[in-house]
This record gives sequence, C-alpha cells and structure tokens, in this order.
Amino acid sequence: MMKMNRVAVAVLAVLGATTVMAQSSVTIYGRLNTTVERQKTGDVNRTSMENNSSRWGIRGVEDLGSGLKAGFVLESGFNSDTGMGSAWTHGTGAGMSFARQSEVNLSSNFGMLRLGNFIPESYFASADAVSMHNHDTGSSADALYQDPIWFGGLSTQNKIGYRTPNMGGLVINASVSMHEKTPTTYQKNGYDLAATYDMGPLSLGAGYSAVGDDWQASLRGLYTFGQFTLGGYYQRSHQVSQRLGWMDGNRNNYRLSGMYTLGASEFHANVGYADKWSNVSDSSAKQWTLGYNYNLSKRTKVYGYYTKVDNKAGSAYMTGKAGDDFSSFAVGVRHNF
Repeated sequence: MMKMNRVAVAVLAVLGATTVMAQSSVTIYGRLNTTVERQKTGDVNRTSMENNSSRWGIRGVEDLGSGLKAGFVLESGFNSDTGMGSAWTHGTGAGMSFARQSEVNLSSNFGMLRLGNFIPESYFASADAVSMHNHDTGSSADALYQDPIWFGGLSTQNKIGYRTPNMGGLVINASVSMHEKTPTTYQKNGYDLAATYDMGPLSLGAGYSAVGDDWQASLRGLYTFGQFTLGGYYQRSHQVSQRLGWMDGNRNNYRLSGMYTLGASEFHANVGYADKWSNVSDSSAKQWTLGYNYNLSKRTKVYGYYTKVDNKAGSAYMTGKAGDDFSSFAVGVRHNF
C-alpha cells in the first residue's frame, strides 16, 4: 500500500507539472549584429569594429483560461564587439540591464494591456518599417528621424499601453509614459499613438508622440510588387526645449527606401532629407545608403553597405559637430536566435 501511494503521488506530480508546462511557455531570443567599418567623421578617418544594436531577451506567456493570457518581455542590449552591457537610462550608462524593454501584459479578445518600459509604437509604425537593409541599427541607422527629446531615446519608461486586436489588418496602439514629477526628469507625461494597416502587399503606418511642447507626427507606406519593395515616410517635428535655453522650432523629414530580392540576395537603397529647423539657420541635412545582404539562412546573413550623412553648416547629425559630414563603408554578420 505504501508503495502504491508513492507511485500515485509521483504520477500526480508529473501530471501537475505537465499541466503547468502546457499552460506556460518561456522563450530566450536575441540577435548578434557586428560590422567592421571604415568611417570618416569630418576630416578624421578610422577603422573600427561596431555593434549594431545586439540584444538578448526573455519572453513568456501563460494561458489563464477563457481566452485570457498573461505575458512578459525582458530585453537587454549588449555590445557584441566587447561583450559589455550597452544599456542606458535617459542618457546614463547602466551596463547590462533590461532597460531596452521590461513589460508585463494581459491579453484577450479585448486586445492587450501593457505595463512597464518599451519602445514607442509610433517609431515602429514609421521609421523602423522602412529601414529594411540593417533594421535601423548601426552607423547606417536613420540619423534624421526625430523623437521628442524628453522621451530619453526610444525606450520609454513608466508606461501604460493598450493594443487593439487585429481588425481586418488594422492595429492601433496608445500609451502614456508617466514621468512621475521627479527633479531629474522632464515635468510632463509623454503620449504615443500609432496605427498600422497590413493587407497583402500593402503596409501603412501613422504615428504621433509628444512630451510637453515637443511632438512629432509621421505617415508611412510600403508596397511589394514581385521582387521589389518600395516605401517611405514623412515626419513633421516641433521641438521647443526651453528648459535648456534653446528653441529649435519646426522641421520636416522625408525618407524613401527600396529593396530588390534575387534568390538569397537583397539589394537596398534609401535616401533621407531633413529640412532646417525653423529657428536654426542652415540646419538641413541628407543621408543616403546603398546596401547588399546575402541570406545564408532565415536567421543568418552577411552584408555590406555604404552610408553618408551630409550636414549643412548648422547641422550635426551623426557627428556632434556642426558642419562635419559622416560616412562609413561596412561589412558585417547578423545572426538571430
């Protein structure tokens, strides 16, 4: 009898564990993306190895029954060229952390409620979608797309977000980022709104984000026909950063992008142009990139590109010094896991 009881307990334990495993799943994922580059900034040349937004993360989901699910995402950046952490928090280096994304969510037929730290969906709806050649990373990333500066970069903290269900190809995301009125942060909440529509070869997006008096709005389109994909976006920005004593005013930004696929090969070209800020003389700039990707598998590719940013006398995109231009010739490897 004692032996039978032990067997019964063991069977029940296994059945219980199996039930839990069936209801929950946890996945480790990531990307390593590294280039060797010959860069020129102003009159200075250098050869370097560069990290292109390498990252790793953990995501999980639990089925709570009746269509309700709980989930989470924890994502950390790291420098693939050194192995060191690349996380930051509002401009402050934080080593290895989950500063890229840390959220918990609940989803059902009503959509998804998100809490935590994650990238504004307005960025994914516009700039990220047309940066096809290297996923808007590294030295060829879109240098001209403008975030409201008090978002602290792309990842946005203390956020409450909502995502609608897919409604015939249309998905809407809305969020508020609470800056919690601490002495070290901008004394305003941030707001983000994005809509995407995907139906067959057509993909459209629109986004709006704002913090205080700083805001940006954008429209984006992509269309695939045969082996060609063409796309672009338009962005209007308004920046009034009086806390630090300047006021940049208004600016328009445009980007066109194209891709041609031939077997495992991809040929890429894109060009962007930013008007001058209305209160900053001679501050326009343009950027263009030519790239080639060869897909060794669905997860691994080798690639090369040449990118150049031409700054006018009052602009400093990619350089930090007004009037200096930037260029880079790069070859690299990207692997997803």
